[in-house]
Amino acid sequence: MGITAKALLAALQDLGVAAKTAASSIDEESAKIVKEILKPKTAEKPKKAEKPAEVKISSKTVPLPAPKPVPAPPPPPPPPPKPAPASAVPTINTEDISVKDLAQKIDVKYSDLIKELMKKGILANINQRIAAEAAREVAGALGKEVILRVTEKAREGGAEIKGKKLTSVEQLRPPIVAILGHVDHGKTKLLDAIRRTKVAEGEAGGITQHIGAYQVTVQGKKVTFLDTPGHEAFTALRARGARVTDMVILVVAADDGVKPQTVEAINHAKAAGVPILVAINKIDKPEANLDRVKKQLSELGLMPEEWGGKTVTVPVSAKQGTGISDLLEMTLLLAEVQELKADPDDSATGVVIESRLDKGRGPVATVLIKNGTLKIGDAFTIGGTFGKVRALFTDTGARM
Repeated sequence: MGITAKALLAALQDLGVAAKTAASSIDEESAKIVKEILKPKTAEKPKKAEKPAEVKISSKTVPLPAPKPVPAPPPPPPPPPKPAPASAVPTINTEDISVKDLAQKIDVKYSDLIKELMKKGILANINQRIAAEAAREVAGALGKEVILRVTEKAREGGAEIKGKKLTSVEQLRPPIVAILGHVDHGKTKLLDAIRRTKVAEGEAGGITQHIGAYQVTVQGKKVTFLDTPGHEAFTALRARGARVTDMVILVVAADDGVKPQTVEAINHAKAAGVPILVAINKIDKPEANLDRVKKQLSELGLMPEEWGGKTVTVPVSAKQGTGISDLLEMTLLLAEVQELKADPDDSATGVVIESRLDKGRGPVATVLIKNGTLKIGDAFTIGGTFGKVRALFTDTGARM
């Protein structure tokens, strides 16, 4: 049967057949039952794997039909151009702003901004602060635009200023006239004759040492005069005087003619773009030669009216007072042609002509207000300096 005797005895005991040893005998019936139970099962023959059906590949090439051309889709319409982003005009306060912040606001290099400030006579590094008006001017010189905004600190209830835009009714303002010329040609004496004062006697050596600002009433109208030094050492003062004026009175001595500072003064006036009125002084002297002076002026581009040009020349004598009224009349006429206007209700803007430290008053500045009205208590900025107006005085020293 293919099994051990031990396994067979165990199977017989399970069937209840008495068999103690391998030599024991069992009946025929029990043997059949045991054989039936212990008969080994025949293992199923594994099925043969079916062979895959053979695929016959023809060696002949069958041409495929050519694909029909598919029409290309029309190109999509170009997207509409994106609107240019609105360039926000930077806004700065009317107090002051650092060079670094200004450069970032108007998107220029620090070096370019500092160079432009130097051209305007302002020396500042990137951390120093400059007045907002100076910031607006230098930004304009670099092709940028900024809006100046009056803060509550600067002026309560102030309005927005954009550039030099006037916000209310414009009114005619007094003209600002600079008196330029060569040293000792009689500029201050001419102004003394106009003002009927003796400023020249108080100057060191009779030579003007600073810019003097004076206001005179002529035929019921006010005119502001600036007396500038004629000495060669004061080139910067003459240039400053020419830049802030509306016109220039060029004083030329009839006995001395055109001199180096005369030529320089003409160049300053032309650079500032202001009209020139020539006062030929000292006509009372025997050596006076008006035709020679006019010829010299014509060679410098100032052709006198009586010679067919456009330059007004007035012969005067500051010492005798001759021709002063004619000079003032022509000054007012030129001012009327220019139609100089300002807004008295606007924030005060102007130019500092001179500044000094007075022992009794403290810091004192000579200021030309070109627009608006300056009042005691107003906040101001001058370059990197700021403060409040403590007192106001006229050109004669009277308290306002």
